[in-house]
Amino acid sequence: MYAKPRLPDPVRAAAVRAVIIIALTLVQLTVALLCSYAGVWLAFPMVLATVASTVVATWSVLDVWVTRQVWIQRHGVISEPSSVARRRRAAERQRRKAAVRSGRSASRDGGTSASR
Repeated sequence: MYAKPRLPDPVRAAAVRAVIIIALTLVQLTVALLCSYAGVWLAFPMVLATVASTVVATWSVLDVWVTRQVWIQRHGVISEPSSVARRRRAAERQRRKAAVRSGRSASRDGGTSASR
């Protein structure tokens, strides 16, 4: 069974905050609906508060996403290059080694022939 790695602390804190805010927004929505069905004066203020809470809840979800991206950027992720990239790097390494070897042999040949 594959265990999902634990979220980093800042991301987990932002996610918990977002879940609490979303839960409170849903409770406000429920109260606003019940108040409007009952025709209570509290319905209109609750609808306004629910709209404001929806904006805050959206902001908190974005905060989770941004916090996660910042954490990944600061702490990096473990990634492996694809096989194409690996082959390309290996070919480049071989070209550089060949260039260094040919440069060394040319300088050796040039140095010995100039001294004669």
